[in-house]
Amino acid sequence: MTVNIQKWGNSQGIRIPKYILNELAWSDDETVDVSIEGGKIVIERITPPQKKNIKELFEGFDGKYEPSEFDWGGPSGREVW
Repeated sequence: MTVNIQKWGNSQGIRIPKYILNELAWSDDETVDVSIEGGKIVIERITPPQKKNIKELFEGFDGKYEPSEFDWGGPSGREVW
């Protein structure tokens, strides 16, 4: 299939036909990685990382927490302290 490179604002782009997206089972809001390999443009889907549940987020946490103060510095504008 032949497509044309078209100007889109300050960039250029090509349109990917719907049947190609269907064959790849890609939707119109996919996140992809675009790279160059051997003089060719390669587009690969990026699988977003799975969201962790609370148990996974705290895995390895030993339960000991010591609250401490952090010095953010003095006011730099019209903050009221």
